[in-house]
Amino acid sequence: MERMDTEKQIYHIPQSPEERSRLREEIARFVNNQSFVPPLSMEQLQRMSLQLIAGQALDATLSGWIMVEMNNCVWRDIFAAIPYAKRILLLPKCLSDSAGCEADMDEFGLLCKKCNRCTIPNLQEEADSLGIMSLVAEGFTPVIGLIESQVVDGVIGVGCLESLEQAFPLLVGNAVPGMAIALNCSGCKDTHVDYAPVSEAMRVLSDQPVDLLDYERVKKQVGELFSLENIRSVLSSSDDRTASIACEWLTGAGKRWRPYLLVSVWMALTGEREISKKAGLAAVAVECFHKASLIHDDIQDNDQFRYGKQTVHSQYGIPMAINVGDLLLGEGYRLLAQCKDHELIMAATDAHVALCAGQGTELTWSGAPGMLTMDYVLDIFCRKTVPAFKVALIFGLACAQADPHLYDTLNHYSEALGIAYQLLDDIHDFDNDQPVALRPSSVLAAVCEQYGDETQFNDLLDYTDLKAYFARPENKPLLENAVKRVREMANDYHRKAIESLSGIHNFELKRLLFRITQRILK
Repeated sequence: MERMDTEKQIYHIPQSPEERSRLREEIARFVNNQSFVPPLSMEQLQRMSLQLIAGQALDATLSGWIMVEMNNCVWRDIFAAIPYAKRILLLPKCLSDSAGCEADMDEFGLLCKKCNRCTIPNLQEEADSLGIMSLVAEGFTPVIGLIESQVVDGVIGVGCLESLEQAFPLLVGNAVPGMAIALNCSGCKDTHVDYAPVSEAMRVLSDQPVDLLDYERVKKQVGELFSLENIRSVLSSSDDRTASIACEWLTGAGKRWRPYLLVSVWMALTGEREISKKAGLAAVAVECFHKASLIHDDIQDNDQFRYGKQTVHSQYGIPMAINVGDLLLGEGYRLLAQCKDHELIMAATDAHVALCAGQGTELTWSGAPGMLTMDYVLDIFCRKTVPAFKVALIFGLACAQADPHLYDTLNHYSEALGIAYQLLDDIHDFDNDQPVALRPSSVLAAVCEQYGDETQFNDLLDYTDLKAYFARPENKPLLENAVKRVREMANDYHRKAIESLSGIHNFELKRLLFRITQRILK
């Protein structure tokens, strides 16, 4: 996510401890009077801060500090339910006394010698007494690994506003329950922080435990669905050649975002932590549909490689590949029929028809290429890429018998997510050494926007590899400008995806989709 346009004002904080304390109370009242469910986007936090500034006639340069404090209030109840042993206190090295510090540094951070020349030993001793892990290091990036590995669930971060500005998108995007306390001054040495808010953040504790979804465990569970043993047990046949190739394709490489989305949404809504038979069958079905579409798509686009290996048609021939794809489609619908849920079958057929329509539009253009518009390409994305994400989300909602209002929300979310994903995928085509064939893409549409007439486009048609065309010195600026335009569009749709989640009141579902967005669009 791009940085907010607050660079000129984010580094100011209230000057006195009394003023900081008073404003923290005002911020708490403001947030508590509204029904916010974390996580909140950077944009939403900024809007809230500006609203408070206007209502209290505060200095607009305090916006960044207020955003940090508001985020603390929104997360407070969830954070308080995290046990001390699952928290980490992250302190900046600049809190140490630069002239007399006796500490050593290793790969993890500063090793305090407790010389008592700064507040670091006192803060670490309090953390230790509570059983909270502590770390003195620069930046928040190392903490993400600890969170992903389930070592910690919540972060108490101390840093200057410049550092917090850089860390915020990271923490917000990963939906990390956290409390952040800004240093009272900027600079890279001899800084200081209000002790009381840090201590309070460490000590706040609720007697209502929170059962946070273990995303790594979910990922492992989904992976087990696609073990060779399980796939052979759920497919109707695994003896003939077609079924054998289908099994190989299903159990092979791939990120399996769609079954992961389905299962995670179902778990977030139901509170279950073991995959039910229905959710498991639906998860395998959605991957059957996805892998079938890839097989057919590779044939139609004459792609020779997928996941770093030969595509099915280049390895086994087009007739066999068509048959494997058709088998996977049939198996997908058979698995859904076993779920005995009409909504699942209707969602799958809607997505299937939409995908074919999008692919048909793409093939029509490829048969008679002409000047390409961005609207034309986005229409293809909405028909071809969006349904693949949408159907996984709808399957998760259906399996959980979710509130009907969530369907509209996740329709908007899946559209923005799918478009952002495809925009970034188009850019990625030009980030590797593989040839790029002529097809309707957002990058090509952005190039066409720069053409004065069709003469330049007709020149492009002489190239079987677009990278060779853009390698010409006079054409390099065309590609650079196009990639910049598409990246800006991807960032915009990324923001739209996150903003579409503002109305979700289920914390675990909202947190999940924030994290999913960050990972899919990373």
